[in-house]
Amino acid sequence: MSSLTDRTCIVTREVMDPSDLIRFVAGPNDTVVPDLKRNLPGRGVWVSARKSCIEQAVSSSAFSRGLKSKVRAEQNLPELVEKLLLEAALGALGFARKAGQCITGAGKVENLVRSGEAIAVLHAIDGSEDGLRKVNQAAHATESGGGKRIRIWRIFSSTQLNIALGASNVIHAAVIEGGAARNFVSRAIQLSKYREMEPS
Repeated sequence: MSSLTDRTCIVTREVMDPSDLIRFVAGPNDTVVPDLKRNLPGRGVWVSARKSCIEQAVSSSAFSRGLKSKVRAEQNLPELVEKLLLEAALGALGFARKAGQCITGAGKVENLVRSGEAIAVLHAIDGSEDGLRKVNQAAHATESGGGKRIRIWRIFSSTQLNIALGASNVIHAAVIEGGAARNFVSRAIQLSKYREMEPS
């Protein structure tokens, strides 16, 4: 049963919660503009928050039909949306660090996972498989012992982690309970869903 806030994706025609969609409006020069904060003025249309759906909307006339106006969707629109989602997630991660809710270092991260304090773990895309395996083993042991499932993401490079966390050589990071950490987790979920990736 849909709610009053649900919206319809102009590509799939599915009725979905706005949190699973991205809003677009017609910007200057009738160019399609992503409205991630959902606060830009004017008529908006909604597309499922997956890169493949944005690509399909660009390659068809979905935006013009939805906006009931001849608009131009740039070919790089899917990459632009991904860049904005990436920046939002990294910004949220930086806030989590400032709030003391993000810890780095393989040993510290593994201890937080085993103690059940970590709500999510980040492993750099360019990090070693051996390091990832150790974190996965710790998470599995925690879950097997009755602990909660811990999301493990590989969605940032070590360079991106270094910049966001104001550190160097960051391969592993964990976020612990807190408002800033929960905000980061929601941003990371958005980014991974957009890339059609699932946390391990």
